Amino acid sequence: MDFGLSQDQRMLRDAVARCLADTCPLDHVRECAERDNPLSDKVLRAVQDLGIPGMLVPEEHGGLGMTLLDAAIVAEQLAYAVAPVPFLASHVLTPIALSEAGSEEQKAHWLPKIASGEARIGVAISETIEVRDGAGVSSAAGKLNGTALFALDFEGADAFIVADSGGRLHLVGAKASGLKAIALTTIDRTRSVGELRFDGAEAEPLADDGGATVARLRAAGRVILAADSLGAGQAMIEKAVDYAGQREQFGRLIGSFQAVKHMCAEMAARHEPCRSLVWYAAHAFDAVPTEASLVACHAKSHTGEVHRFVARTSTEVHGGMGFTDLIGLHYWFKRIEFDRQVLGGPETVRAEAAALQGWIKAA
Repeated sequence: MDFGLSQDQRMLRDAVARCLADTCPLDHVRECAERDNPLSDKVLRAVQDLGIPGMLVPEEHGGLGMTLLDAAIVAEQLAYAVAPVPFLASHVLTPIALSEAGSEEQKAHWLPKIASGEARIGVAISETIEVRDGAGVSSAAGKLNGTALFALDFEGADAFIVADSGGRLHLVGAKASGLKAIALTTIDRTRSVGELRFDGAEAEPLADDGGATVARLRAAGRVILAADSLGAGQAMIEKAVDYAGQREQFGRLIGSFQAVKHMCAEMAARHEPCRSLVWYAAHAFDAVPTEASLVACHAKSHTGEVHRFVARTSTEVHGGMGFTDLIGLHYWFKRIEFDRQVLGGPETVRAEAAALQGWIKAA
């Protein structure tokens, strides 16, 4: 049995890595992060040329019909380059939602446009995990009311897929009457997030499946966030090791000091086992769906803890330079923190995993 990536998957990983190395240097990321709209048209065009938008779109609708593991491989490379482009909602969650719960008309209208890069759809499902005061969406007679926080891939979205308080998904046009969309500023300036306020906004419901599709979206989203954290962590480890091999203190390279060696070794020792965990969670989403939610919780919670440690330790290896914009570590640091909290922090996700296994009652 082969427990590694296939040859095609390794080729995909290498192609995306080369593309981002050419189009997304750190100076370009810094330039994008300083704008009101942080998304990069240049990098977006490059990933569209690779067919990334259509990865999870079924072949009958013009896509590539690939798996979540393929998407996780791409997510890791996007994070390694801190690429300021939409991916999680528009190219992963939306194709899954429409494929599994969309009507034939919705699929025929949206999926070919998503595959070609002509359309992008944001996703707002955070309220199915935790609800803040004043948030939550209700639906009645084809109209939505309430507030959805943290809509992912917000900037430039042509429509949004929104979960109501019962877990049913709805498709809302970005210019729908009764919708007020407000851009939010988060610590991660490489991705766009927004707030959606509904006041009788017209919406097209997706299939009423008792929340099954939104549960699939939570699992897929957590796996992709874990893969993203994996890529960001890899970048921070490599930068720490490179710096330790160049910086001199007391006439010696700091990488020769035992304390620094141990810090770098511990980062690698904690980080590397995460890769097999994330890969299995992505594999299970398509191949072992009965395990998908549980292993996604494991991957999300564990990588969230491990890569917070990696982010902190990499910064410490750099000393005072680690806190400067010149080095740029903060882009990966903040991306890891975003990944840790979106769609449930480690404590919330572990509690969900415990409930799935019958150890505690579901909230």
